[in-house]
Amino acid sequence: MTIGCLAQSAPPARSTVMYRNPVIAGDFADPSIIRVGNTYYAVGTSSEWGPPYPLYTSTDLVNWAYIGPVFKNMPDWTMGSYWAPELFHRNGTFYIYYTARRKSDKRSYIGVATTRDLRQGFTDHGLLLEWTSEAIDAFVLEDAGKLYITWKAYGLDKGKAIEILGAELSADGLKVTGKAFPLLTAERTGWEGGGAEGQALFKRGRFYYMTYSGNACCGAQCNYQVGLARAEKLQGPWEKFAGNPVLVGNDAWKCPGHGTVVTTPDNRYFYLHHAYNGVDFTFTGRQGVLSELIWDDKTQWPTFRYGNTMPAQAESPLGAVQKKEADLAIDFETERQVPWVWDVSLPKPSFTINGGFLHLPAASTSLSGNFLGLVIKKGTYTFSAEISPQQDVLQSICLYGDASNALGLGVRKGSLELWQVKDGVRTSLKNQPLPDTISLVNIQLHSRFGRSYTFDWSTDNVKSQSITDNPLDGSFLPRWDRAPRIGISVQGDSKNSSLVRTIRMKYE
Repeated sequence: MTIGCLAQSAPPARSTVMYRNPVIAGDFADPSIIRVGNTYYAVGTSSEWGPPYPLYTSTDLVNWAYIGPVFKNMPDWTMGSYWAPELFHRNGTFYIYYTARRKSDKRSYIGVATTRDLRQGFTDHGLLLEWTSEAIDAFVLEDAGKLYITWKAYGLDKGKAIEILGAELSADGLKVTGKAFPLLTAERTGWEGGGAEGQALFKRGRFYYMTYSGNACCGAQCNYQVGLARAEKLQGPWEKFAGNPVLVGNDAWKCPGHGTVVTTPDNRYFYLHHAYNGVDFTFTGRQGVLSELIWDDKTQWPTFRYGNTMPAQAESPLGAVQKKEADLAIDFETERQVPWVWDVSLPKPSFTINGGFLHLPAASTSLSGNFLGLVIKKGTYTFSAEISPQQDVLQSICLYGDASNALGLGVRKGSLELWQVKDGVRTSLKNQPLPDTISLVNIQLHSRFGRSYTFDWSTDNVKSQSITDNPLDGSFLPRWDRAPRIGISVQGDSKNSSLVRTIRMKYE
């Protein structure tokens, strides 16, 4: 989006239709949003999950549809830490400026990719910017016909203050051509806590404005908050708002931050950012939250419409009614399109769907087996799968944190096994025999706020029975810059594969 799209006009007539956050549920941190015509596009962090960077689209800012990933395969120069992607659109081309960890030295730097059709994925142009020990959180803007990139620098350089830097880009947006200049320096004391990141810039009137985030972004001890700054020239000097922080957490939504600003066709300003749900917290991850900015014409500073915390509900931007988060019901007899994710630290799982079953090859080299997962939208849910037992193959419904931490209930010919992988050690928690004649077993995981789990099983001839005597604690699953996924894992000889008939996700 060009800066010229951000002019302000008279306040629009207000509707009375309300929406509730999140607008993009589940693990969707560091969201970037743009508007092209009357259509909005958003992309978010995928961290250690592939395929990298989920893309969504909307026409009303409150109902979002998944398009697909930015990359179908990981860019060759990268190995993980797929953070903070930023969308940009110019002359019919979509750009994405993304952070990833480089294979050669495991340092996080910024790459760039382009496409003219978001649904076809992006063509990667490789590494764009490396800067000392780390360069992350790119944001690109156009001013007076020139392109500029900004980024967070010195986050890993001991004894040096974190800064937001900027530099001019080439006309095609694919190379850094200008000398770096400073925009903002993080304060070591106060609300910023020595951090400044997740910057988003836009222009209104004579000022450039910046939203940025400070303090600890992630995990159970997070205290992320949002600040504002402005300048009459991009190169500064930048003035921080005296009333910072302007957005902080509360009981409903915790640790808000790292987003971008977009305007509606009627010139209302909205900030799409992330925050943790106050109930599900880190177990569901940082979700896509929408907050409106309004303007004080006297001071020429924006403020958040509902105060410095996020309301439980707010006025729908375009008067659209928000749809309820849909449950998922996949029958592999008829359905082939599933938004699967996987662990990028392991080989990408290959799978087929035929004969009415999902065929995911088994793996013996991973403690959890081959895994395909789904993003969890709410912490309280039931996930189930109908599975045909196979000899010497353990097919499980699995809650997966990483290669060293997972929890599942599996079935093989003649038995059920409740198991966990914790800190790289696999433990069989309980085994239960099954008749060899059973051709189809339904196994279920029940989650309560993403914190505790119970498992059930049933067949056509056997009513639902619990295999867990007491709820299991899943707090050992890693939850810093990402949240666990739920899905199917298959353990055993790679010559064998799963026979999964259906999967279902029902949110309570």
